[in-house]
Amino acid sequence: MLKSVILIGGPQKGTRFRPLSFEVPKPLFPVAGVPMLQHHIEECAKVPNMKEILLIGFYQPNEELTRFMCSAQQEFKISIRYLQEYAALGTGGGIYHFRDQILSGGPEAFFIMNADVCSEFPLPEMLNFQKEHGEPSSFVILGTTANRKQSMNYGCIVENQQTNEVLHYVEKPSTFVSDIINCGIYLFTPEIFQHIGAVFQKNQQDMLLYPYEGDEQTNGNGWHRAEAIRLEQDIFTALAGQGKLYVYKTPAIWSQIKSAGSAIYASRLYLNQYHKTHPERLATNKDGGPRISGNVYIHPTANIDPTAVLGPNVSIGTGVTIGAGVRVRESIILHGATLQDHSCVLNCIVGWDSTIGKWARVEGTPSDPNPNDPYAKIDSETLFRDGKLTPSITILGCNVTIPAEVIILNSIVLPYKDLNRSFKNQIIL
Repeated sequence: MLKSVILIGGPQKGTRFRPLSFEVPKPLFPVAGVPMLQHHIEECAKVPNMKEILLIGFYQPNEELTRFMCSAQQEFKISIRYLQEYAALGTGGGIYHFRDQILSGGPEAFFIMNADVCSEFPLPEMLNFQKEHGEPSSFVILGTTANRKQSMNYGCIVENQQTNEVLHYVEKPSTFVSDIINCGIYLFTPEIFQHIGAVFQKNQQDMLLYPYEGDEQTNGNGWHRAEAIRLEQDIFTALAGQGKLYVYKTPAIWSQIKSAGSAIYASRLYLNQYHKTHPERLATNKDGGPRISGNVYIHPTANIDPTAVLGPNVSIGTGVTIGAGVRVRESIILHGATLQDHSCVLNCIVGWDSTIGKWARVEGTPSDPNPNDPYAKIDSETLFRDGKLTPSITILGCNVTIPAEVIILNSIVLPYKDLNRSFKNQIIL
């Protein structure tokens, strides 16, 4: 049997996702109309013999997470549990801490995936690849090709081109190492815990030898220091070149979802994939309905005037109201928002229960990868460059009110703001 583990992080993470992560844990943010995590769970549930999905993170158990897990459990008929870490233990520490839970029932293998990736999740292909490569207990990393410059923002993999064995692994190198990058999706056998255990024991010995080093960061919590283990730097770098670690390269879609701008790009990738996977989720042009161009997701509870024009790449959440003559493109409109008549929303995320007045224009600058480069990835850009706000997606937090006839351009508006004029290139606190 098989299991899957999804690493969902915690409240200190997802800071680049603010102000959207104030309202909802980042893994539950809706991308292409469903919570980010649901894309992972749907694909896991399709794998034959998949018995359980474990979510590991350090969020306090909250109502939203519990409600999501209950409904996903019923919909996909698979056991889903949340295991809460006592602190951020890193990608390896978290799974090592809960190794008994992962191994209970005796799975032959298990998937580990990061919650903030958007992917086609070629899980059956990774299983077949593992059977054909190396010994039965080999480990598989999902990799993809990036361009030379951007590869340095990711974990880089040097492979043996005949056998696909990982010969060398470097996390975020300072110079070019390889254009094959780590996608944050892995297939492990239980043997991985011996390797993580060895690092854990080494960390414990180091603590006995150097008890006070670095204690100021962890408030003297030495146990935490031994248990905080990163799969990438601590495990993969050591395993590379030992005939244990292989890379399965996928040509399919893949992107990280670090910032709000990348959520719109991920939404586009997923909406495009719905043609194959969920055609019922894509809106079509109907009599008496709005005009749809390109891929659009509309929640059945949304109320949309037939003169509105939506798309491409738009997803509209529950209970959204869209007035006459409204134009929406490349945007995510979250539940309960209202776009009044003739407003225009481009490259924007409109927060929960926000209102955009008549004839207002809310616009951002897309942070898309270079369309002429097939291997380009989205840049996780800094918020500021040369002391100025980098032009990016416009984000309205929850309960923001934009008055009629103003323009909001390349701005981030924090929750519960009532604006009274136009703004551009600003963070409105």
